[in-house]
Amino acid sequence: MKLYSTNNPSTSVSFKEAVFNSMPQDKGLYMPVTIPRLDDKFINNLDSYTLPEIAFHVAQNLLGDDIPAADLKAIIDDAINFYAPIVELEANVYVLELFHGPSLAFKDFGARFMSRVMSYFLEEGEKQLDVLVATSGDTGGAVALGFLGVPNTRVTILYPKGKVSNIQELQLTTNGQNIRAIEVDGTFDDCQALVKQAFTDKELNEKFRLTSANSINIARLIPQTFYYFNAYAQALKQGKSKVVFSVPSGNFGNIGAGILAWKMGLPVEQFIAATNANDTVPEFLKTGVYQPKPSVATLSNAMDVGNPSNWVRIADMFKNEPEKLKGLITGYRYDDEETVKAIQQVYDHYQYVVCPHTAIAWQALKDYQQDKHTSADVAGIFLSTAHPCKFPDVFTKEIASHIDIPEQVKDIQSKKKLSVELGTDFEGFKDYLLKNG
Repeated sequence: MKLYSTNNPSTSVSFKEAVFNSMPQDKGLYMPVTIPRLDDKFINNLDSYTLPEIAFHVAQNLLGDDIPAADLKAIIDDAINFYAPIVELEANVYVLELFHGPSLAFKDFGARFMSRVMSYFLEEGEKQLDVLVATSGDTGGAVALGFLGVPNTRVTILYPKGKVSNIQELQLTTNGQNIRAIEVDGTFDDCQALVKQAFTDKELNEKFRLTSANSINIARLIPQTFYYFNAYAQALKQGKSKVVFSVPSGNFGNIGAGILAWKMGLPVEQFIAATNANDTVPEFLKTGVYQPKPSVATLSNAMDVGNPSNWVRIADMFKNEPEKLKGLITGYRYDDEETVKAIQQVYDHYQYVVCPHTAIAWQALKDYQQDKHTSADVAGIFLSTAHPCKFPDVFTKEIASHIDIPEQVKDIQSKKKLSVELGTDFEGFKDYLLKNG
């Protein structure tokens, strides 16, 4: 597998190099030189494969011989060892539950696959790998658990102070061992800016072997395609061969993976980009003007991103046909009041509890189905990206009483928070890294 930078298509690096040097020095993002199209026989018979079998086939087609088949299969069987069911709530409305992994968020797919790939490529005696990651909520917990105890690696997680839920913060700050947490007095965009600047800082790169675990890393994006193929496989089992995906969108890695799956041949009728008040992309889809703006805090905090990193990947996949991009993706945005209302409606209609991000995806799907008068043979699937127990403050007492609290959440609530507080200035962050190397 060869990859190029979105800022310089003439570059060519191996998968291993892209994994460890997750962001090119020209500040683009890595993309595959060629995106393979899976054969029709596989696509049409997806319903006869398990999730690990689908994941192996997709990954092998993308990676080629970068990882031998037996090793790749072992990585996937270890990383993707939980399920991701679609659940029918009403006719043509399905929820794809992506919160059954260890950190209770969809990011377990990317973080677990990436950590095992990095561990596989790390050779004995090599310099310790320093993983820097900015999180708006769920990425940090998934990365922490994905890398916890992995030899010769150290993870530093930056998160915005007061802007993640209590459960999310505990997932970031109670691990110890090779996991460090930094509480930044700013926004997610500030955290992300610090990480990006670190990757281009000469002194830090000379002292440390830096890489990213954010969705800018191609090893995070690839495994996120798996659940789109698997959701379609489950739809086929229910007699549905036409699907629309509604995706709660913040940094746009999730929907970017879906579009990569579409490029590989997955027959998706439409993608719905569902955002909160941070609506840079829906505005672009309406006006044609891409105007990043400072992020604002919302109840759906993992989507509080004003300048989505992964949008450049999506735009790059359509660089020769921009109108096709606008035809494939429809954007919707909702404020906190509409989010709370959607949570209540989902509960009232189905006796089903959704987190704020998932509620936005459900509302966008319902609005799209109404706006476009979708036909009876098109299944709408909205992605549930996190377990509702992570957001206890947004629910009424009645709804909260219907949330099952998983054992791993009960365990971390008794642990002590371990974090360092820093401001948003890069010199302070750099000084911390150098003094704690």
